[in-house]
Amino acid sequence: MTLPERDKRLISAWLAGADAHPGAVHAAWADRGLALLPLGHRFDAIRVPAARVHAAVHSDDARTVAAFLGDWLAGTVIRDTRSGLGPYYVLIAPDSAWNGMEERLSTGTFLGVPRLGHPVSTLTRWVVPPTAPGDLCDPAHLSALLMTAETLKAVEP
Repeated sequence: MTLPERDKRLISAWLAGADAHPGAVHAAWADRGLALLPLGHRFDAIRVPAARVHAAVHSDDARTVAAFLGDWLAGTVIRDTRSGLGPYYVLIAPDSAWNGMEERLSTGTFLGVPRLGHPVSTLTRWVVPPTAPGDLCDPAHLSALLMTAETLKAVEP
């Protein structure tokens, strides 16, 4: 899905607002295609190992995973692609509950967030890009997805 330029600007401004210096975020996106944003203000991130996501989706194909996560989580997901085992980062609201075993990243942590639109970085990419400012995942949906992965693992031969 291609977003209108106005929507990209609004989403980018919302994301950059996670930092005390949004202009520096925009400059980093322009220069490197990636900006380190502080967590705990606009959003937190749940770091999920790729193997857990791929087990739940029954695929490691990027398009299949993106479509599945977009439908299931209905929110924003980033992937660190420095290796084939790179984790997924599911973005959630800072005040939302999380009781899963996956690590929640919040205040005091920075996350590499790619620029919207044409990616420059091959290290980090949007799996499910935001479609509006504040487009975050419901942790209950993530929990259900990961429980599905555990159930499937238990019954597979």
